[in-house]
Amino acid sequence: QVQLVESGGGLVQAGGSLRLSCAASGRTFSSYAMGWFRQTPVNEREFVAAITSSGNTFYGDSVKGRFTISRQNAITTVYLQMNNLKPEDTAVYYCAAQKPPSVYFSDYVEYDYWGPGTQVTVSS
Repeated sequence: QVQLVESGGGLVQAGGSLRLSCAASGRTFSSYAMGWFRQTPVNEREFVAAITSSGNTFYGDSVKGRFTISRQNAITTVYLQMNNLKPEDTAVYYCAAQKPPSVYFSDYVEYDYWGPGTQVTVSS
């Protein structure tokens, strides 16, 4: 069992930056692929970024070049650095963990554990 807790959300102006953190419990963190997804009241859960256990990264098209995912296995934490934020980035951001073998990183149904989410609001 893995428990995930996100932090770092808030209100920021367009063009600004935020860094989200996701603290994970469990001794098997390093073997899990980790992902970030986001959701608004009118949209389906959208893939944002993922990082494999070996450090390979993947990004959704709408955030490429602006967001960076990283992980620190020693403190069982994954980060999402968000730069040049836009109003359309406004959403609840969720951290997720996928048990090995991890194959499909952009599909939310492939993830096994989820955090409660953190709100990001970007004002224009």
